[in-house]
Amino acid sequence: MSSHRERHVADRIGWLRAAVLGANDGIVSTASLIIGVAAASVQAAGQTSAIVIAGTAGLVAGAMSMAAGEYVSVSAQADTESAELARERRELIDDPRGELAELAAIYVARGVHPDTANAVATQLMARDAIGAHARDELDITPGARARPVQAAFASAASFTVGAALPLLTVFVVPAGSLIWAVGAGSLLFLALLGAVGAKTGGATVWRGTARVTFWGAFAMAATAAIGHLIGGAV
Repeated sequence: MSSHRERHVADRIGWLRAAVLGANDGIVSTASLIIGVAAASVQAAGQTSAIVIAGTAGLVAGAMSMAAGEYVSVSAQADTESAELARERRELIDDPRGELAELAAIYVARGVHPDTANAVATQLMARDAIGAHARDELDITPGARARPVQAAFASAASFTVGAALPLLTVFVVPAGSLIWAVGAGSLLFLALLGAVGAKTGGATVWRGTARVTFWGAFAMAATAAIGHLIGGAV
């Protein structure tokens, strides 16, 4: 008997996507908000508390927004999947022969001999008809099914953790060094996030790290520039 075993990570796709998105958004949006306000020279007037208030408000609002957005969007996906599966169940009851032929035709299109495709379709439908059609006709697999609550929680929790990192920097760094400290610290956090996300998902670590870090740096630089311009104008 072969001892070969493969370890796949497809069942992580749902929560991993939401967690990485939430943490990335938390770091980038909160750091950008802090840098933008700081670049407007608010701290020069001794109003560092305004930066803390803005960052905290961004954390809370962002976490709630991420949770609501993930829940609504993933719920829509889940509703669509449920509707498709319900229709497939009705078709299996109304026209089992037609559904058998449809499943066999899918295998034939993939290169299986017609006789073999018909035999495989017959055996799979005898064991789990709706499961076979969900996988091969609808492209819906159990590990990749939409889970609204899981996605909402993962996104909100990761956003909170991500947003807390640049926000905490405000309390430990002098006002004069705030922009550079928040920027550098956030880029470090983003690099770690990209590496962990890629490693967890089984992807190339350096590519995930570079992608997340680059776009985070771009967002923070753009916000700092806008804050500087507004601060100068006001």
